[in-house]
Amino acid sequence: MLEIENVVLLIVDIQGKLAHLMDKKEILFKNVQNLIKGSRALDIPILWVEQNPQGLGPTIPEIADMLSDIQPISKMSFSSCRNDSFLQALNALDRKQVLISGIEAHICVYQTAADLVDMGYEVQVVTDAVSSRNLENKEIGLQRMRESGVSLTSVETALFELLKVAEGDQFRQIIRIIK
Repeated sequence: MLEIENVVLLIVDIQGKLAHLMDKKEILFKNVQNLIKGSRALDIPILWVEQNPQGLGPTIPEIADMLSDIQPISKMSFSSCRNDSFLQALNALDRKQVLISGIEAHICVYQTAADLVDMGYEVQVVTDAVSSRNLENKEIGLQRMRESGVSLTSVETALFELLKVAEGDQFRQIIRIIK
């Protein structure tokens, strides 16, 4: 069960032209935005990685503008866990649950999620906030992640799991976000 005080949101590689090649990209972008808004409403820390930004370009403005107070972590490895800056940032947060969204599900998201599980983290991948260029590769990525010990969730499932109760200011904020 996700806990507000123990979780971090990780946004993976939603960059440049590649982001616009994703299957159902409009839904992906909206769901990632809602996940960021929800994490902000719940005061959940966010880490943000970019795969080879010189080659792929920066994170798309729809997402980057929401993260302007956070510095992206540049990486060349598919798995974020093979990047010292990412590991330092994650370790500094001292949290053991990682909620992941981003692209591509069968490459960077999968390898990052599997490595995090191997490192002892509880990992949930937000299935409606990840994508690949085609649905088949997304499904393969999700299957491989599940086989690696990753749990699958959705934006609404994760946010309500974190909330625990249907009352208070945070609940009202989350309801406004998902409507």
